[in-house]
Amino acid sequence: MDMTFENVRPDEIWKATKDTLTMTAWSLVFTIVLGFFLGLVLFLTSRRQLLQQSAVYGVLSFIVNIVRSVPFVILMISIMPFTKAITGTTFGVAGTIPPLIVGAAPFFARLVETALREVDRGVIEAAVAMGASKSDIVFRVLMREARPGLFAAVTVTAVTLVSYTAMSGVIGGGGLGDLALRYGYQRFQTDVMLVTVALLVILVQLLQMAGDLLVRRYSRK
Repeated sequence: MDMTFENVRPDEIWKATKDTLTMTAWSLVFTIVLGFFLGLVLFLTSRRQLLQQSAVYGVLSFIVNIVRSVPFVILMISIMPFTKAITGTTFGVAGTIPPLIVGAAPFFARLVETALREVDRGVIEAAVAMGASKSDIVFRVLMREARPGLFAAVTVTAVTLVSYTAMSGVIGGGGLGDLALRYGYQRFQTDVMLVTVALLVILVQLLQMAGDLLVRRYSRK
C-alpha cells in the first residue's frame, strides 16, 4: 500500500495534532471546574446529604440528563449561536472549545457525583459528630476520600473529549478529526486516515496511563 501523503504536508499533520491537544487541554480545564462544581452541588443537595434540597437536585438533574442525551454533533450545531456570541466564530479551535465544554461538563458532573457517593457515609457522620463545619467536611473529608474516583472521572472525561474533538471535524472544528475527514474520507487517502487514527490512539493511551497512575497513587493500600 502506498503510504505517501499526497497533498498533505507533515506540518499539516503536526498542526492538526497541536490543535487536538489544545482543544482537549482547554476544554478539560473548564470542564473540570464547571463539572466539579455542578457534581458537588448535585451530591450535596441529594437525599440524606448535607444540603438536601429535593427541588434544586431535581432541576439540576433534569438539565444534566437533557444535555447528556443530545449527541455531540447535534449539540455542536444547536449551540452555534451561543458559540459565535462568545468566541466570534463557530470554526476552528476557538469555535470547538465551547461545545466541548457544554457537552462534557454534565458528563463529568455525574462522574463526580458518583465518586462522592462512593465515600463511606460513616466517615462523613464521624466528621459531623466531631463538630466539623460543612466546608471542612466537603474539602477535608469528601475530597480526600474521593480522590481515586475523582481522578478516574477526570481520566474518562479526558478520553471522551479526545473523541469529541475528532467528531468536531464534521463542522470544520480543526484537529485530527478534521484532517481525517478532509483527506482520509473525502479524498480517499487511507494512509492519512491510518496516521490520524494512530495518533488519536496514542493520545488516548497516554491519558489513560496517566490517569491510572494517579488512581493507584491515591488509592488506599
